[in-house]
Amino acid sequence: IHDYLSLMASVRYDGKSIQWIAGRLIRERTGMLFEWFILFVLILIVAAFAAILGKLFVAEPEIPTVFLLLIPLAMVMGYLLYQVKADFRWTTVLGLALFGLFLWLGLLFPLRASYQSWMLFFLVYIIVAASLPVWLLLQPRDYLNAWLLWAGLAIGGIAFLIGLRHLSMPAFTMWNAPVIAKQPSPFWPLIPLIIGCGALSGFHSLVASGTTSKQLDSEKTGLFIGFGAMFTEGFLSTLVIVAIGAFGLQVLGSAAQGWDPLTFGRSYVGAIGAKEIGGPVGIFAKSFGLGVHSILGLPQKLMVVLAGLWVGAFAMTTLDTTNRIARFVIGELAEPLAQRVPGLYRFFRNRWVASIIPAGIGIWLAWGGAWTLLWPAFAGANQMLASIALLTSAAWATKVLKVRGWHRVAVTAPAFFLWITVTLALLWYLFVAVPTFKAFQAWILGVIVLIMLLLNFVLMYDFLQALRSAPPAEEPRPASP
Repeated sequence: IHDYLSLMASVRYDGKSIQWIAGRLIRERTGMLFEWFILFVLILIVAAFAAILGKLFVAEPEIPTVFLLLIPLAMVMGYLLYQVKADFRWTTVLGLALFGLFLWLGLLFPLRASYQSWMLFFLVYIIVAASLPVWLLLQPRDYLNAWLLWAGLAIGGIAFLIGLRHLSMPAFTMWNAPVIAKQPSPFWPLIPLIIGCGALSGFHSLVASGTTSKQLDSEKTGLFIGFGAMFTEGFLSTLVIVAIGAFGLQVLGSAAQGWDPLTFGRSYVGAIGAKEIGGPVGIFAKSFGLGVHSILGLPQKLMVVLAGLWVGAFAMTTLDTTNRIARFVIGELAEPLAQRVPGLYRFFRNRWVASIIPAGIGIWLAWGGAWTLLWPAFAGANQMLASIALLTSAAWATKVLKVRGWHRVAVTAPAFFLWITVTLALLWYLFVAVPTFKAFQAWILGVIVLIMLLLNFVLMYDFLQALRSAPPAEEPRPASP
């Protein structure tokens, strides 16, 4: 419901963002507060994913070789498809053949560089990627990534369906495992804080209303994407759990010796911090490679690189897409300047300027690890973003689409349930988790979470007021044929 309605509301408003729609349907201040909050979250995502990719590239140097070769390949494919009007099928065959060649070259010629070197590369790359037309780089690169996704899902799905015998990690330990800040973390309402994306992700509403809405071939495709993509992600998350649950302890090796099932969350987090593991992405890639090799006999190193490239490809997509969305947000934030200070408005609307700002701040936070100071607040921020997006979608369905009866309940009930869940989770985080951090970080996180809670209550008040008011005079455009 969250992903689909965010997408379709944007389509009906000519590709406007979900936060713009919030300002239109709920209240102008709602949209403005939403915009600033989103910009903060997006900069944090740039920092986090740059750091994750930097560590992955250092740990698995075969992966960046493939990435660097994929960039010009995607641009050539975009040029062939959109400018030369080449046959789509033959262009796809060419792209996949070269993709396979690049994967082989990555194994032969691993590219080793320091973490800081990759930060500089990411800085330049995401500025350029966020500024270029979608058809030239982002769309063809993501199209190739989709084939990588299907290959990984097919190989892993077949292997684990036919050959998996048991899981070595415990299926259940306790309802209050010490997962967040090493404190007993109740299963509800902390689900969205523990499972930051697989349960629900507000970031999806930004992508849906920022880029996906501008690329649909028809409105009918929106249902397949809005619902189907989440089912696919559910299968992907299941595959991750199975791979690590069955083979993770072997990958962790000595780092997992002596773990206690009752404190497994704490032990596991500490174990994946080992440099040779490569972080969360590293343990998945190595578990996937070991599992597929053990069951199907495929080369283990190739499968590790495939899995790392698979996850890394979508992390890279998230990185440059995030910077593109942040560019749109800065442009929307500058709209009040259009009449008062036209020159300053044009400055912030410039695609290069609006791309440099979030990229520069995000990479600066990732450079020295400063992002880790703010990252503990990200899960709550991401789910609060989902809560606001779902409230906005409910307002659109109620006021503009005028849904009634069961259909209205089906839209508004999840919105209220999510808002309650996120609010209680943030309150728990503020009073239980935040005090456990060091004094400086605790103050910063405490202020951020407190601001999020205040914003959450203001937005719920605005939403309830909006439900009682009449719809805006200017209706969005009707559905396309």
